[in-house]
Amino acid sequence: MTDGGGYLLDNQQPEAGARFTALETLFDPSTFRHIDALGIRAGWRCWEVGAGGTSVPAWLASRVGPAGHVLATDIDTSWTGSGSGAGYEVRRHDVGVDPPPDDRFDLVHARLVLVHVPQRARALAAMMASVRPGGWLLLEEADPSLQPLVCPDEHAPPQRLANKLKHDFRTLMAARGVDLAYGRTLPRLLREAGLVDVAADAYFPVTGPACAALEHATTRQIRASLTRAGLATDAEIDQHLANIEAGLLDLATSPMISAWGRVPS
Repeated sequence: MTDGGGYLLDNQQPEAGARFTALETLFDPSTFRHIDALGIRAGWRCWEVGAGGTSVPAWLASRVGPAGHVLATDIDTSWTGSGSGAGYEVRRHDVGVDPPPDDRFDLVHARLVLVHVPQRARALAAMMASVRPGGWLLLEEADPSLQPLVCPDEHAPPQRLANKLKHDFRTLMAARGVDLAYGRTLPRLLREAGLVDVAADAYFPVTGPACAALEHATTRQIRASLTRAGLATDAEIDQHLANIEAGLLDLATSPMISAWGRVPS
């Protein structure tokens, strides 16, 4: 999801920390519920792909204990920490380009990763190959095309402006190769890859402080890209940010599709 020479949502930008915090608040409970249901226990070996922040690898490490191992990888580990004090290993790794780790895992998990990877098929194959027989692959991706509005209750100008800017943002993403309908394909992709016990669900926050924090940070982070592309004006963006700060908007996220499957024993 590049903009010129960089990423639209580059981890090096100052807003990245606020985005990670909001995403953790919104989606960690759902992610942890799914992993618990898959039976995580002491001694498991886990690969957290595209870890971003610390919350998921730290939680995994607390579940697997010292007898297990958690590897957290990302193309940019600026926000992942060292992992040494939290019981997980951090490694810089591009899942779409680099060879997979020389290990087999009981659980491989990725959240909001594949939709942004140009080499999605290669990345998915790498993750599949890293799951041991009997182990689980859990993929979680947003599907903006299922619900394209950041303000589903579009009843006034502030909501219409919010939805206009969200459409502009998704125009940028689509132009950079992001598949805005990828989430719904996950169950089929897992079955086609030979996984069994495949199932999926969706999680869809519709309002709340974390939704507002995520929208505020994302809007600030992509501001220059929107104006440079001629999709939005500074006046529109300033007004939208003011509307968020005034609490005028019930802001929703895209549906998060979680799909999981087991490699046959």
